[in-house]
Amino acid sequence: MSELASESSSTVPARGPVERQRGRSSSDVLERAAVGGRISEEEALELYRHAPLHALGQAADAARRAKLPYLADTATYIIERNINYTNVCVTACKFCAFYVPPKSADGWSRDLDEILRRCGETVELGGTQIMFQGGHHPDYGVEYYERAFSAIKEQYPQLVIHSLGASEIQHMAKVSGVSIEEAATRIKAAGLDSLAGAGAEMLPERPRTVIAPLKESGERWLEIMETAHKLGLESTSTMLMGTGETNAERIRHLAMIRDVQDRTGGFRAFIPYTYQPLNNHLKGRTQTTTLEYLRLIAVARLFLHNVNHIQGSWLTTGKEAGQLSLHYGADDLGSVMLEENVVSSAGARHRSNRSELIHLIRTAGRVPAQRSTTYELLAVHENPADDPVDDRVRSHIASTALTVVD
Repeated sequence: MSELASESSSTVPARGPVERQRGRSSSDVLERAAVGGRISEEEALELYRHAPLHALGQAADAARRAKLPYLADTATYIIERNINYTNVCVTACKFCAFYVPPKSADGWSRDLDEILRRCGETVELGGTQIMFQGGHHPDYGVEYYERAFSAIKEQYPQLVIHSLGASEIQHMAKVSGVSIEEAATRIKAAGLDSLAGAGAEMLPERPRTVIAPLKESGERWLEIMETAHKLGLESTSTMLMGTGETNAERIRHLAMIRDVQDRTGGFRAFIPYTYQPLNNHLKGRTQTTTLEYLRLIAVARLFLHNVNHIQGSWLTTGKEAGQLSLHYGADDLGSVMLEENVVSSAGARHRSNRSELIHLIRTAGRVPAQRSTTYELLAVHENPADDPVDDRVRSHIASTALTVVD
């Protein structure tokens, strides 16, 4: 059981002087954060552990409205496709059910024609973004990504390539024997528009070493992101919750992101998602509750005052929790994911479609809108009678055999 779950399930005693003081303190911090004031790491941890749930959500929603007045009554989604180019990986993260080691009989890589075919399907279905993600293949250096991105941009210039992450840049630079700066500069020139937050997992040293001992350190991940930001590559940031980290480590993760954001302003959004327990070495020994997830969304909105967007995740938490996240500071409900294989391999079996995401947003009391990668509004669905209808625009799993849940 996680630290927060243990706290939440204990008997609550009558409020004494310490509890009353804590309540006053939490109220003061919430009031300051709700209008965009900066709060400390210690204050954020106190809110995460003890702030009354509804007051926490109200403050986070107020902070969202103050931060994004043009989206005050709106919540967004995007149509995208995850194209997983290989499952071969040398990193062997303990939470991952997607990878296979080099020379495995189960290893595969998609050829360029197949990648381009999937890009074409994305365009046909109204998708605006692809996430090009896969394993750390021992043979794939900068040249591999240059060829792929150049070909995609030549045939489908309208697609935004929001792909890879700091871990992939580190790997490709090592394979090609070049610096991080050169690797990032070259793939940007080839067509990479934006970096995903892939590979962040948990940034603090203890939990990261436990779940991803072969990956670069959290500090190194952030250094690479900072380098990319300075080269003009903005990115998202992420957190993998529920692999055994403490509450304090979750807040430390947020603080590490905020510190870099203070210097670069390059993180466009923060996206927490939850560990899935199937087919991996952790075997579900720890997981995250919906309450922990929603509290983290709210605290992230209040603490990350310098990050514009907070995205709720329905893929790993379920659609109900995703919808609730819109009341706890999230301004975005993620994507109609035309293809996803990595998280699905570990048990994320939820799927949705554009009509359902629009319905979830609208019944949460917000106006649904399709967005671009950089959060420009592409289509605002003011009138339900005018909602787009296309049964093909749905999230589905293309390469795994898991049963999905509608």
